[in-house]
Amino acid sequence: MHTHIASIVFIFLSMPIFSQQVATPADEVQKALLQKKQMEISSLVRTIPFENIGPSVMSGRVVDVEVNPENTTEFYVAYASGGVWHTVNNGTTFEPILDTAETINTGDIAVDWQHGTIWVGTGENNASRSSYAGVGILKSTDFGKNWENAGLIDGHHVGRILINPERPDEVVIGVTGHLYSSNEERGVYKTVDGGKTWKKTLFIDAQTGIIDVVSVPGNFNIQYASAWDKDRKAWNFKGNGSGSGIYKSTDGGNTWKKISTETSGFPIGTGVGRIGLAAYNEDTIYAILDNQFRRDADKMDKPQGQLTKEDFKTMSVETFIELDDKKLNQYLKTNGFQEKYRAENVKQMVHSGAVKPIDLAKYLENANSQLFDTPVIGAEVYRSDNGGVTWEKTHKEYLNDIFYSYGYYFGQIQVSPENKDHIYISGVPILKSKDGGKSFVSISSENVHADHHALWINPQNPHHLINGNDGGVNISYDDGSNWLKANQPNVGQFYAINVDHEEPYNVYGGLQDNGVWVGSIDAKEDSKWHQTGHYPWQQIMGGDGMQVEIDNRNVNIVYTGFQFGNYFRLNRETEEQTYIQPKHELGELPYRFNWQTPILLSSHNQDIIYMGGNKLMRSMNQGDDWTSISKDLTGGGKKGNVAYGTLTSISESVFQFGLIYTGSDDGLVYVTLNSGVDWRLISGSFPKDLWVSRVIASTHKKERVYVTLNGYRWDDFTPYVYSSDDYGQTWKNIGQNLPVSAVNVIKEDPNNENVLYIGTDNGAYVSLDRGENWQVFSKGLPNVAVHDLVIQQETNDLLLGTHGRSIYKTNIEPLQQFTEEVSASTLYIFPVDSIEYSPKWGDSWSSWIPSTEPSTMIAYYTSIVTTSTITVATEDGKVVQELSKQTNKGFNYVSYDLTVSEKGRKILMKEYPDEEISKKKNGKYYLPVGNYKVTIVQGKKSVQTDLEIN
Repeated sequence: MHTHIASIVFIFLSMPIFSQQVATPADEVQKALLQKKQMEISSLVRTIPFENIGPSVMSGRVVDVEVNPENTTEFYVAYASGGVWHTVNNGTTFEPILDTAETINTGDIAVDWQHGTIWVGTGENNASRSSYAGVGILKSTDFGKNWENAGLIDGHHVGRILINPERPDEVVIGVTGHLYSSNEERGVYKTVDGGKTWKKTLFIDAQTGIIDVVSVPGNFNIQYASAWDKDRKAWNFKGNGSGSGIYKSTDGGNTWKKISTETSGFPIGTGVGRIGLAAYNEDTIYAILDNQFRRDADKMDKPQGQLTKEDFKTMSVETFIELDDKKLNQYLKTNGFQEKYRAENVKQMVHSGAVKPIDLAKYLENANSQLFDTPVIGAEVYRSDNGGVTWEKTHKEYLNDIFYSYGYYFGQIQVSPENKDHIYISGVPILKSKDGGKSFVSISSENVHADHHALWINPQNPHHLINGNDGGVNISYDDGSNWLKANQPNVGQFYAINVDHEEPYNVYGGLQDNGVWVGSIDAKEDSKWHQTGHYPWQQIMGGDGMQVEIDNRNVNIVYTGFQFGNYFRLNRETEEQTYIQPKHELGELPYRFNWQTPILLSSHNQDIIYMGGNKLMRSMNQGDDWTSISKDLTGGGKKGNVAYGTLTSISESVFQFGLIYTGSDDGLVYVTLNSGVDWRLISGSFPKDLWVSRVIASTHKKERVYVTLNGYRWDDFTPYVYSSDDYGQTWKNIGQNLPVSAVNVIKEDPNNENVLYIGTDNGAYVSLDRGENWQVFSKGLPNVAVHDLVIQQETNDLLLGTHGRSIYKTNIEPLQQFTEEVSASTLYIFPVDSIEYSPKWGDSWSSWIPSTEPSTMIAYYTSIVTTSTITVATEDGKVVQELSKQTNKGFNYVSYDLTVSEKGRKILMKEYPDEEISKKKNGKYYLPVGNYKVTIVQGKKSVQTDLEIN
């Protein structure tokens, strides 16, 4: 970890080179958690309220489900980055219970229902691109009302938690360890005193953790644990190794013996990946293995009569020239080659030596092909009927299309408590077997999302299942033949968000594995759509949804897409969809596109769009044609199975067309002042090899630029934030006052150059002095990862795109109006928006339906902690309503419901004798149309502003 001093200015190319970032130590994480708590108490913006606007219907990734055995309509759901939610009505509604805790990133949960104790292993265990680290073990002894940290902070990711049902203070935990670095705090840990102390009872090595632990039903002494040897880097993920295997304990997890040995029948060696376990009794146990050994080439299926890319890897020129044109054209068209590449001219290119046959295979080599084309064995199910002494594979054929090549993301198997031959396995689909794993059938359904991570089987009724997947929670009462969906929580995992300029404006966003959605800012997040059949948000793209750009001349023209640069131009009016990803030339190396490929519409001309691969591409005609306007703006990539050496951020100055900045996933920032004719590296003074999470050209000063770096992929959580006032020639570190947490985004306020917003992996912050000091947002916001920020300029709304809790909104006009005058004031009141009167206030069409309740926000700033009196008066000063508010130092907000007191009503009746001010159905009186004065009084100091009801 590298620390920085506030006053130092970082000179271009003046700092030493760092070969590799170091993982943030646990004590630094602890200090940061304490620092953030203290900031929440003293923050000037602590009372600025955030509202969650959804959406909810697509949900987010579930990692665990825990059900009350005495009342199966009550259960807890743990979401990977969305916290723990509780339902008492079978998923009809949920309440979050982890929002006051230090993190809402979860890996596993366990509940002692008898005593009200909940254990949360923080830090997701699925090892995905966005599996956030946790802060150890959290414990509640009052069903989630209060939380304490029970240790193991440096464990980062937790695989499984077991509670001894006879002695609930005895708990065994499988700790997976760091995701991107080696560490010692991993393995099996045990406590016998409720988490006060822990003993490490199994440790393999600093790269191998424990992903699963199970105990035999009715015998806590017999336990099985699966070790997972993995090594994830930004450019490569090896999710398998010789350290992976199965261990057994016969003394409640105190000691362990490895049982996956050379003579056991269970695979061993470097190809052994993630293992999931399920125990039926002391004899029968199942294991699902992500087998990363290669398949036998002779047994691999090949399309009959069709060319595949494998054919071209060894094909001679002579054989290629003799290929049937029809068959070659079928290959070229099917695989998306550009129109200019057809059989006749491609053969000419090969004949002339311009390209080789192998180039027709290389043309298709991209990050997606790495995911789906790797010929590994994949999912396998093994069973032991002698307590793990020997194992047999349950099936003869390959289990295709379960794990593909990314079995690290799954690894769940369950056995029915009623029948040892009834098992369930989870991968992209969810399958069941009724013959001990010899054959399987899918129990996925059209209303069940793919990618499954949790399954609960009712021990009293094994046909009752609760499934957790990338799209939330599903419930079945007929063994998976039919499913209900229970997606009430707002737990969407957004990568990026954007807004348009309609009135009311629309919000757009791309989500992890849930596509791209759009909805009006006025959309109500309630259950009314169950009646109308129309959810107020609409999905406009599938896959892993990514960035969205909207043509400001025509809101129906939208640019968006899914992972690895697969972008489209959509015409939402005509429902046309045009694929626009730039293509390299045949014979050239393919462009490298990041999982979260950046795109940008030029503010100078909305026909011009930029897209970042390893080079910066520009289209002058809405993506129909592309030109590379740069060299490779990365370090050139690295050998591995993850796209690397790719651009991650693009920004063009509003002051000058062609003044463009780019940032890459390997830490390089470039600038061009002339549309790509020349490029200059400006990141030489930064720590090396970090992900450039954002580069932003200022909208207030042409020479100004901001950069954030993210060390998440090194387990380095230092907040790297920099500003420059000379096009990046020199830099100032402005992140030194932030608590340790990786930074995802910085946003400059469009109206006030001194106001900056930051989104981190553990919350959001604002600076009122260009980064000299930071204030934490907290009201209405849990400790969630904030991936993106956007400001809707007509309404001055700030929206936070979170990776776990959908989208939050607040109005930032008071922040934008924060000046030296306001800062120096003891008391300052901000203007109140005018309000359109409605005769519906306080009424409803039925006495059994809630009344319409209006409100407006009164915002003010004060430099002291005191009690404030707020009055609403007529223009000549007659008070019609009075409120009292305990005031905090900083910004304060009072929600005023536009009511008047009984005395105030009498004053208004005299003031407006022709106005009828009657008691509404809710028993309240409301302000009539007119002009009023809002006054705030603190001691002898008072301030005033207007309130107009029109």
